[in-house]
Amino acid sequence: MGALSEDEGRVLEALDERRLVEDLVALVRVPSVTGSAAEGEVQHLLAGWFDEVGLEVDMWSEDLDALRADPGFPGSEAPRTEAWGLVGTTPGDGEPALVLQGHVDVVPVGDPAAWAHDPFAAVVHDGRLHGRGACDMKAGVAVNLAVARALHRSGVRSGRRLALHSVVGEEDGGLGAFATLRRGHTGEVAVVTEPTSGRLLTANAGALTFRLEVTGLAAHGSTRLEGVSALDTFAVVHAALRRLEAARNASPDPLFAGTRLPYALSVGQVRAGDWASSVPDLLVAEGRYGVALDEDPQAAREAFVRCVAEAASGDPWLREHPPVVTWPGGAFAPGRLPAGHPLADEVADAAEAVGMARPTVAAAPYGSDLRLYAAAGVPTLQYGPGDVRLAHSPRESVPLDEVVAVARALAVLAVRRLSTTD
Repeated sequence: MGALSEDEGRVLEALDERRLVEDLVALVRVPSVTGSAAEGEVQHLLAGWFDEVGLEVDMWSEDLDALRADPGFPGSEAPRTEAWGLVGTTPGDGEPALVLQGHVDVVPVGDPAAWAHDPFAAVVHDGRLHGRGACDMKAGVAVNLAVARALHRSGVRSGRRLALHSVVGEEDGGLGAFATLRRGHTGEVAVVTEPTSGRLLTANAGALTFRLEVTGLAAHGSTRLEGVSALDTFAVVHAALRRLEAARNASPDPLFAGTRLPYALSVGQVRAGDWASSVPDLLVAEGRYGVALDEDPQAAREAFVRCVAEAASGDPWLREHPPVVTWPGGAFAPGRLPAGHPLADEVADAAEAVGMARPTVAAAPYGSDLRLYAAAGVPTLQYGPGDVRLAHSPRESVPLDEVVAVARALAVLAVRRLSTTD
């Protein structure tokens, strides 16, 4: 363990581990599924806690029409009639020296019967907290709050500022982060406390949602040779997309060492046919398409469309009836921390200072709010408790000892960032 300063020691002593767990339990028990009214409920809960720990609170109802009309809008998928932004900042002047950011929305639970416990009961068992959002990413949100609470309780003061950004709509595109940045809330650097399994994620691949419409020719099932099955024509396109995926993953960035498929192309939904004994004349497929690091999303779209067109040109039916490609939903561009930026070492040093193993540096194959902060000129990385492989699944949980350890590391980081000049 590295030497700690007097202020760092005071803040660590003030970190209330019991309250950290209690706050996490309370957060998980709010079923804040993306687009639901409970997103606002959890934001109001956090706003009260932000005020309790001495933060200057900015909470606002986001202008959804204005955001959707903005040329930079990242897209969304979940229907919503409201969205609440929330930022808490320690008192003082100037741009925050550190932003700790987290999203409060969670994905739907799926089949409740697949869960060992009620997904929103926040059950603690064998040192882990189980529930939807426990890992992705209410543990990170609770960590951010615990750091601010420790600073407040310790009495350690600094002229530099800490900001907590709590956002909605991350899961379907990044609406909340986009609105927060558009409101003018930025910082010198940011840490997004998404689950990283002890690593520092300094880059994210991007992801786009695609929709493919492939036609056929309807006929009675007993005379199927008189028709053209849209399932068969889609098979031609799907094989081409598999080749595209392989080509795009042939030489990934070294940060993806150990990741088998950094830029995955996955068909998630397929709908075809309207009668069991009819040859289907339309197939609609929707999926996600990985965007490479440093790749313009528009260039990725063009590569996808070109692949589909080339596949169609080699098939007699598709040549005359070309598939239609559209891009609904959220658009996650890739993003990364600038090469050589000191933030990665600062976080790693803070982790070592509290007795943790020095985190390795890597990239994540999924999109996140990191890219929005990076695009706004805020150097950003991800570091938080939990294993993303458990996210979005009925096995979602987070180890409480890891939640506490990350909170301690980020508390030290906060003291150091707030006491030095960039």
